[in-house]
Amino acid sequence: MTISASNSPRAAITIGLCFLVALLEGLDLQAAGIAAPGMAVAFSLGKLQMGWVFSAGIIGLLPGALVGGWLADRIGRKRVLIGSVALFGLFSLATAHAWSLPSLLLARLFTGVGLGAALPNLIALCSEAAGQRLRGSAVSLMYCGVPLGAALAAGIGIAGYTADWQRVFQVGGAGPLLILPLLARYLPESKQFRATLQADGAANLRRELFGQGATWLLWLSYFFTLMVVYILINWLPSLLVAQGFSGRDASWVMFALQMGAAIGTLALGQLLDRLPAWATAALVYLGILAALAGLGLANELRTMLLAGFAAGFFATGGQGVLYALAPYFYPVQVRATGVGAAVAVGRLGAMSGPLVAGQMLALGAGSAGVLLASAPGVVIAALALFRLIGRRPL
Repeated sequence: MTISASNSPRAAITIGLCFLVALLEGLDLQAAGIAAPGMAVAFSLGKLQMGWVFSAGIIGLLPGALVGGWLADRIGRKRVLIGSVALFGLFSLATAHAWSLPSLLLARLFTGVGLGAALPNLIALCSEAAGQRLRGSAVSLMYCGVPLGAALAAGIGIAGYTADWQRVFQVGGAGPLLILPLLARYLPESKQFRATLQADGAANLRRELFGQGATWLLWLSYFFTLMVVYILINWLPSLLVAQGFSGRDASWVMFALQMGAAIGTLALGQLLDRLPAWATAALVYLGILAALAGLGLANELRTMLLAGFAAGFFATGGQGVLYALAPYFYPVQVRATGVGAAVAVGRLGAMSGPLVAGQMLALGAGSAGVLLASAPGVVIAALALFRLIGRRPL
């Protein structure tokens, strides 16, 4: 990706620091899935209770995204990002020191608030630093830090630390706290935000968020796409172990998924800047359907690794495409609010996915049934996105 000469140093610093935050965010998002077997043993948790542990963090993402986006359009993207990084770092460490199920749920809830508040600011900062022409590439370059961080969490599992389940949360908590001085010293505030500080944000918010059909279509696509992504992030390791794979094999599949996600985020972001948006969207959702079928039907490690890579490439990579598309639909003065609202609605899907999967497993549905049952939501998300693109060609 190239940045215009006039703003390249500033944009490069912004994208680089935001990538670092996204890396740590990805590590924490995957941490619960990697630590799940150890947590289940330590706290004597059943499948439905583990679903609540997964969903507690996701529940926190929703108000975090709403409030984080709203505050960013009023006091600045940088300030809110620094506060959110401090919050999810502290409560990731608190997760490692939980002593009961209620304390574990509370720590995951507040970790989610911090993670949720960070994402709309990362998207807004990168999209505004890169400008209109390279927005898709800039956001996808930043967002590929999320699957790479998740791959790092999977690497901790591969190294054999799944029994010592606190280790991944200790790493995930210390990292954000260590980078706070870098963000405070070197992260520049958005020039576009500073130029619109005097705008009438309240009137624009009502008109730009709810006065157009684009918002509702964007929300629908976010909801169902993130539902699938979070079923994979949270439940896939446990589903694989239930199918007879070892914990180490499951960690390798998650590593393949997250490497596919990192490559897919970069590749699909580049395609978004070069191909019609409808073509990129078609590729994403057809790929998700094929990957879900592969994960549900594969019965040996080699094919499962391939299916996991494809799932990461298209599902998480497609999520990156959605994050890159959202800023196109909102002006600067309400951009973080609009993106934050869309992310929050997506988190509703992310929250419901692990709960629905946990309930299906508790009722006796197999791994294939859970994965294949996600297909209708993928179709709905695709149709909503195609309609969105048709209303406002990109």
